[in-house]
Amino acid sequence: MGSHESYEVISVHKVASSTAGRVRGRVVRVVDQSDVRAGDIVVVLALEEKSVYDQLELVGGRMAKISKGDVIAGTIGARQALKGFVGHAPRLLAAGDVVHILNLGGIVGLCTSANKDYGQPLKVKVLGVAVGEDGRTLSIRDGAVPAAAALDRAVPPLVVVAGSCMNAGKTRAACEIVHQLNLRGAKLGALKVSGVACLRDTLNMEDHGAVAALSFLDAGEPSTAGFEDLAPLAKGLLNALAARNPGLDAIVVELGDGIVGGYGVGSIYADAELVARTACHVMCANDLVAAWGAKELSERLGRAVDIMSGPATDNEVGEQYVERDLGVVAANARTSGAKLADAVEAKLKAFKAAAAALPAAFAVAE
Repeated sequence: MGSHESYEVISVHKVASSTAGRVRGRVVRVVDQSDVRAGDIVVVLALEEKSVYDQLELVGGRMAKISKGDVIAGTIGARQALKGFVGHAPRLLAAGDVVHILNLGGIVGLCTSANKDYGQPLKVKVLGVAVGEDGRTLSIRDGAVPAAAALDRAVPPLVVVAGSCMNAGKTRAACEIVHQLNLRGAKLGALKVSGVACLRDTLNMEDHGAVAALSFLDAGEPSTAGFEDLAPLAKGLLNALAARNPGLDAIVVELGDGIVGGYGVGSIYADAELVARTACHVMCANDLVAAWGAKELSERLGRAVDIMSGPATDNEVGEQYVERDLGVVAANARTSGAKLADAVEAKLKAFKAAAAALPAAFAVAE
């Protein structure tokens, strides 16, 4: 938060991906005590090791096991996962405090609710809050992509991939869309707007052909837990993607977590400009009840579902229900990639045709 004159130098074994490149090398300056907020970097000592949920995503994207005694550079943040841990970011940290690793990306906070599948989160002891050469607290907010009040004209149409909850197949669908359209010659960007810091989804989208991928982590946020309005953050990242990668045909936007949950996803639907720029809305659902509910809620939020994917469409039972009873195209990302791409491509073409006819109304790049 402020500037610190007295510090200690600590060697770290593992640098978590949530630190977003702010830690240079393996030697970190730390202070014993500091006011902190989400995004600040902290150095901790692993007090135990677990047989499940024992992995840490490193700053390069590689996974590594956390062993007892590991010294880790992580990031202060919160998590509100339905199928994971719930925890908040502390406001003050001192050397010796016991806190928790809340996710694979190395978010550090105080757990308030565990998960029966993973047990309790891994306990760590605070060794100090990281500071830079200038004595100021190291934070992923430094140099981050700024929020924006409006979308630039250069931002292309959006393909929004949402879900009824976490683990509903959103990343798989987003990656398959990128892959299939990339094979057809499209130039695509990718964005993960919400969730808790982890590089694997954006790296996965790049591996499938996205020319560039950003996430809320690039905006200086370790997670979007508790966010009331994600629209300015999303617009800033979309503007940055478009400016850095001219000529994008579309940006595939994954909304991490579910459309109902603690990560602010609903606020994306509440923003008229983002909804207007959405050419295609793909919904992933785990089962048929979730598919029905997601369709109903999406319509209430103001953007109907164009395509249904996820486990609810794993076989013809689900496909028939979605298409016959819900009146929505069913396209499973694992088994019907070409159909999924066809449906998305058709929506993009229709959107661009309408935008060409009414450019002022749509305000998309020509």
